[in-house]
Order: sequence, then structure tokens, then C-alpha cells
Amino acid sequence: MRSTVLYIVTVLIWGSTWLAIEFQLGVVAPEVSLVYRFSIAALLMWGYCLIKKLPMKFCRKNHLFFMVLACCNFGFNYLILYWAQNYLTSAMTSIAFSTLLVMNIINTRIFFGKPIAPRIFIGAILGLAGIVALFWQDVKSLDFASEAIIGLSLSLAGTFVASLGNMTSVRNTKNNIGIMQGNAWGMLYGSLFLLIFTLFNGSEFNVDTRLPYIVSLLYLSLFGTVIAFACYFVLLKDIGPEKASYSVVLFPVVAVTLSMIFEGFVWQTSTVIGFVLVLTGNVIVLTPIDKIKAFFDVEKVVEQN
Repeated sequence: MRSTVLYIVTVLIWGSTWLAIEFQLGVVAPEVSLVYRFSIAALLMWGYCLIKKLPMKFCRKNHLFFMVLACCNFGFNYLILYWAQNYLTSAMTSIAFSTLLVMNIINTRIFFGKPIAPRIFIGAILGLAGIVALFWQDVKSLDFASEAIIGLSLSLAGTFVASLGNMTSVRNTKNNIGIMQGNAWGMLYGSLFLLIFTLFNGSEFNVDTRLPYIVSLLYLSLFGTVIAFACYFVLLKDIGPEKASYSVVLFPVVAVTLSMIFEGFVWQTSTVIGFVLVLTGNVIVLTPIDKIKAFFDVEKVVEQN
């Protein structure tokens, strides 16, 4: 029951954050918006940990992994994805991000030695075919300087960095580090690293005082960062990165629906094919062979009766 609730909360929040990010782009530089976002999130997380009197002292080695977590899940992964959404709609970025599922499985094999089932390769091929279909108009012309290809490349790069952050969270959990404490330190380091990057980059620390920017910033800080990451990392702890990635399959459904309503996202034949291929590939990756066989066995029994 707990996992079900966590899934629903994670899917609804993260599925909607792609649209919220759109309201962050334009007046304020992405890196500056992220400094604001993770600073607010860090304050909220540290306030929670201090109120709950959770232990916050850790050894130097763990702090190094907090820094890795900061860069991969609370910093530069989002910066890359913000850049990507300068070129793509929130729907397209979300669909590209769903490849996190396959990346998590591959990285789990690399870092934790878990075998990769044969169906993973089938799902990965379908997912790759789906990405090609989604961006077919740009792929067929081989114009790698086009906005769509640039956006896709940034989306996949940001997704890969996020997957490394997921592996870091699994490592921290295996070393008995509380999720809330790990997130608090990660968000603190993330905001500091982004601040350093912003200062070196020479970006202006301005604020967009319009309501859409302020509301989306608060939503992304509280719900998209504090609450969603807490839910997702609990899923990583309880059921592992492969099963927790079930939620990734549903992100695009929420994001595409919102994009249709608010961004005028228009379906094309290649878009539909790509969307179906990506989701089908993810479902195959996540569904063990014995469950597929059991499903068809049940279907046979129903037909016989």
C-alpha cells in the first residue's frame, strides 16, 4: 500500500514538473532559477531534519557521495534538462527522460553487479526506435545542429547524469544513510555548486516577479524537489531502482496530457509511433517473462470458459 501511494505521488508530481519548468525559462537564467529552487528545498529539508532531530553528522567519505548526489540529482542534471527545454516542449523532454529506466538497469549492472535480463535488450531497442520516431523529422535530415536534436542530446545527457545520482542514492541507502539526511546534505551541496557555477558563469541574479514564475518556483522547490525526491528515494530503498523506475513509464503520460492543454502540443504520426514504442519498451523492460506467460495463460483459460 505504501509503495502504491508513493508511486502515485511521484508520478503526478514529476509528471507535472516538466510543465512547471517552462514557466522558469525566459527572464531568469536557468542556473539562477536552480540556485533559488535548491536553496529553498535545502532550507525545507534541513528544517525538517532539525525538527525531527535526525542525526546529521557523517564521515568524510559519505560527504563525498553527498556531493556526487548533489551534482547528479540536485544540480547539473536539472541544469542540462532546463537547457533542453529551451529547445523542446515539456512533453518531448519528458518522453526522452523516460529512458532513465534502461539507464538505471544498465548502471545497476555496472555498479552493483545485477544481471541484465534478455528482455531488457528488446525493450531498449524499442525505446531507441521510439526516440528516433519522435524526432524523425530531424533525424532523417541528419541536421545535428537543429534545435530538436540539440534538445534531445541535452535531455539524454541530463537523464544519464540523473541515473548516476540514482545509483549514488542506492549506495547511500546500502550504507545506512537516512533518505532525509542524505537529501538534505545533497540539496545543500547542490545549491552551493550551482551558486559557484553561476558566479563563474557571470549570470545575473535577477527575479521574475510575475506570478507564474513565483508559483512554479515554489511548486518545484517543495513538491518537485523535497516531496517527490523523498518519495522516489524511499521507493529505491524499498523495491530497488529497477522496480522504482515503473514510475518513469507514467511520467510522459501526465506530461503529454498537460502539454496538450497548456502548450498546444500537437500529435503527428511519427510522434504517436514514437510515444507508443517508448512506453512499450519500458513496459517490456519492467515486466518479467513469468508474468507475461501467466497473463497469456489466464487469457487462454478465459477463452476456454
